[in-house]
Amino acid sequence: MERLRARLVAVRYLLATAWPIVVITAIGLIVAYQFVEPEPPRRLRISTGDAAGAYHSYAQRYAPLLAAKGITLEILTSAGSIENLQRLDHGDADVAFVQGGIVPPAADPESTHLRSLGSVSYEPVWVFYRGPQPITRLHQLAGQRIAIGAAGSGTRGLALQLLAANEIPPDSPTLLPIGGLEAAEALQQGQIDAVFVVAAQEAPVVQVLLRSPELHVASFSQADAYLRLLPFLSKIVLPRGVVNLVREVPPSDTVLLATTANVVVRDDLHPALANLLLQAMTEVNGKSGFFQYAGEFPAYKDQSLVLSPDARRYYQSGPPFLQRYLPFWLAVLAERLFVMVLPLVMLSLPLLKFAPALYSWRVRSRIFRCYGDLKFLENELRKDYQPTRHDEYVRRIDRIEDDANSRNIPLSYTDLLYTLREHINLVRDKLQRLNTTHDKDKNA
Repeated sequence: MERLRARLVAVRYLLATAWPIVVITAIGLIVAYQFVEPEPPRRLRISTGDAAGAYHSYAQRYAPLLAAKGITLEILTSAGSIENLQRLDHGDADVAFVQGGIVPPAADPESTHLRSLGSVSYEPVWVFYRGPQPITRLHQLAGQRIAIGAAGSGTRGLALQLLAANEIPPDSPTLLPIGGLEAAEALQQGQIDAVFVVAAQEAPVVQVLLRSPELHVASFSQADAYLRLLPFLSKIVLPRGVVNLVREVPPSDTVLLATTANVVVRDDLHPALANLLLQAMTEVNGKSGFFQYAGEFPAYKDQSLVLSPDARRYYQSGPPFLQRYLPFWLAVLAERLFVMVLPLVMLSLPLLKFAPALYSWRVRSRIFRCYGDLKFLENELRKDYQPTRHDEYVRRIDRIEDDANSRNIPLSYTDLLYTLREHINLVRDKLQRLNTTHDKDKNA
């Protein structure tokens, strides 16, 4: 029982020492939790464009890559980039494809809640036309029936800019608000004379039109002038025979203008989902193509919007370290725990180093209280011993000894208790000597 009682005493002292450390650590955990990102949602909505366009094709290829990580990608078709931006603004989509040049420059780009994850491809401006007469200048299309894209599409906005630069007014009755496969079919059937398509070469509508033998692609002979007028454009070349070497399609190098396809997100998109999207973009869009070399995309080419901090880190150092080696959800959990564990460790190390000293002080302090009373009594005996108060002195020493014997001290510190008892006996002997000396003096 004595051994059990001693252990209980040690535990009581340990708990009394530990509670300040526990409180401080708990406060540290509460503060650290404020910086922990919530668990990422398992569903992501992406606004693309026409079902026959490259944006939709990209999203369909992203979906299985995200599904493998446990994320469902909900693909929303739209009229084009303008509607995609509206969906982001209203919170109806988390991610959207946006054509370069659509977003007007902002006086303070940081003030907007939209961020760019980068460009994923060049988007050539294809002008397909019928007829034997080669078209190298858009002004040659004046008065012809031209499909410029559906209302709300990025194709329509860019086509109107290019035509306006060639003195073709936007309210011309020959400019028709149709696009995609509908416009391609109308051009093949001779219902219209030309069609604007702003899409990557993988887009189904582009592939259909490129392989139509009766159709041709306009070559922009004034491409350099357009780059000065519209800086968000680039100049690219469709090499001779790249579509079909046997039939030599196209029959000569064709100069095209190009904007970029950009992935835009809301600034509150979870960082883990942003990194997953960037990995999917690299997998799908990082290969070589008609106009790009391997590894050129994704990249931050259109700077109309501020680059997301997550994208900046990805371009500098690649995917997060844990996501390279762990399953996605395990990596996310580890990253969230790390935010809490690191400050906990940094806080606990000095506290644990201080804990033994605090424990020792708490035990010794109970002994030192008795020493204080004993020292006060000894000083009184040395400086102002009064024989008439001898019995009072004896009672005080006995009280100090009883107090010392009642102290519950851990076994590892019992040497302090025995030392205290020795010192109590030393003072008791001194009192006895003083009393004896006083009696001798009195009898003499």
